[in-house]
Amino acid sequence: MMDSNLIKNIIESALLTSDKPLSIDKLCKIFLDKDRPDRKVIKNIILDLGVEYKNRGIEIKEVSSGFRVQVKKDIVSWLKPLWEERSPRYSRALLETLALIAYRQPITRGEIEEVRGVALSSNIIRTLFDRGWIRSLGYKDVPGKPSLLGTTNEFLDYFNLKKLDELPPLSEIKEVDDLDIYLGRSPSPQGDMLEDLSSESSKIEH
Repeated sequence: MMDSNLIKNIIESALLTSDKPLSIDKLCKIFLDKDRPDRKVIKNIILDLGVEYKNRGIEIKEVSSGFRVQVKKDIVSWLKPLWEERSPRYSRALLETLALIAYRQPITRGEIEEVRGVALSSNIIRTLFDRGWIRSLGYKDVPGKPSLLGTTNEFLDYFNLKKLDELPPLSEIKEVDDLDIYLGRSPSPQGDMLEDLSSESSKIEH
């Protein structure tokens, strides 16, 4: 059996270097069969690391796809000068469409257009699919059999969520500060994007 400190160091290193969240299963696969720790051991190590990070600038966050190490919210603003590349900016129409899908899924393209009052660009749907944020959940049993759209695990990961239940009520979307956006392993506050999402979500309610 491997030394417990070595197991802990391997798991911590994996979480620090991975560009995607890691599930317990993925962490198990790092080890050879003869050295593989029990799932409970790995989970306890993650919990221990979380305690160790309590007074540090990083934390372990569980999202839909697994666990990741990320910068704490109160530290993010200090690191902005280090991020030379800005994350993609998205149009108001795209963000409004994404909010509708997230909060009213499953929803069809026609239903989105009905709520927004304008035709939905195919480029918006394509972008959301390309980002991996939405998927087809099936087809609505009406003439034309339109596709029913819903969000993905990648959407939850991006918005730092473990499950859809963690989304704030749409009426409280202006308090979206808790939905800090993290792209990949590096957190990026993207304040403008959050402001757009807040304002567009308030429009959806009316």
